[in-house]
Amino acid sequence: MNVFNFSAGPAVLPKEVLQRAAAEMLDWHGSGMSVMEMSHRGPEFIAIAEKAEADLRRLLAIPDDYEVLFLQGGAIGENAIVPMNLLGQKKVIDFVNTGEWSKKSIKEAGKYAQVNVAASSADRNFCYVPPRESWKLSPEAAYVHICSNETIGGVEYHFTPEVGDVPLVADMSSHILSRPIEVSKYGVIYGGAQKNVGPAGLTLVIVRRSLLDRALPITPSAFHWKEQAEADSMLNTPPTYAIYIAGLVFEWLLAQGGLAAIERKNIDKATLLYDAIDGSGGFYVNPVEKKDRSRMNVPFKLRDESLDGAFLEGAQARGLLQLKGHRSVGGMRASIYNAMPIEGVQALVEHMREFQRSHG
Repeated sequence: MNVFNFSAGPAVLPKEVLQRAAAEMLDWHGSGMSVMEMSHRGPEFIAIAEKAEADLRRLLAIPDDYEVLFLQGGAIGENAIVPMNLLGQKKVIDFVNTGEWSKKSIKEAGKYAQVNVAASSADRNFCYVPPRESWKLSPEAAYVHICSNETIGGVEYHFTPEVGDVPLVADMSSHILSRPIEVSKYGVIYGGAQKNVGPAGLTLVIVRRSLLDRALPITPSAFHWKEQAEADSMLNTPPTYAIYIAGLVFEWLLAQGGLAAIERKNIDKATLLYDAIDGSGGFYVNPVEKKDRSRMNVPFKLRDESLDGAFLEGAQARGLLQLKGHRSVGGMRASIYNAMPIEGVQALVEHMREFQRSHG
């Protein structure tokens, strides 16, 4: 039986990546060492890290005036690290609140600055992205922060908001590398790796170099972007094995044809699943406005929530794993990241249709 893992994170990795990592586990390229055992300052690992950065730059077409940092702490850590690095002499930070992960960012930033919630979709239980024309931005804000894909609520920005001369900062944890983006429109892009890049423990930060002189004096060296950039992300011991796996994922993405090719596959998968939900006559429901639906994280509920347990048991029996929705919202959630093959979505849709026939 094929097993398909729909976990929101840590999440499915490409089978080819896992097979290669397994083959190289005891002896990386004839070095006699596992990557886990390598010194982060040795020539072997430095080569791994340099190639990972080069491949990530190629995938995202990252301009030369941006630093790429491989750090620790996850996106929740960066929720505090971002204001420490960007606040400078400013007192206000603008946020757009589109759900649970936006709220976490707002909470952390409030420890360092005055927070202005420039727009929010709380009025309709976070089922949409507030249109740009409704945002009430502060002219003196240090930056504007968005969570461009809400992993729990399944809301995704399908546009890059224009915010003038103020830096735009985006938490892209759960959809980075799922489609091309114009990096130059952002001051900072960050995200935890464990959803669409690699294993837990690695955090990606892409930051415009002109923003590296704004850190608060209290910023710890390990979280100080300028100091980490000057040390090639090795001011402290980086998450070496997670960087190695991420590098393999980058290679895999390039072999798929890059982000334009992977986006087409992601559109096909999401369309298949949303069509099954919308075509169920209300047996399954996704609450998000169609124009703002996430391609990566698809929450849905059964009309009769008393059937949730039976649905999940049937899915488990078919090898469809980790479909239970986040505890804060209930229902189901299918995370269909880059590494999820379309066969997995087809198997889920088949289960959904058979379950409706027997319980509808």
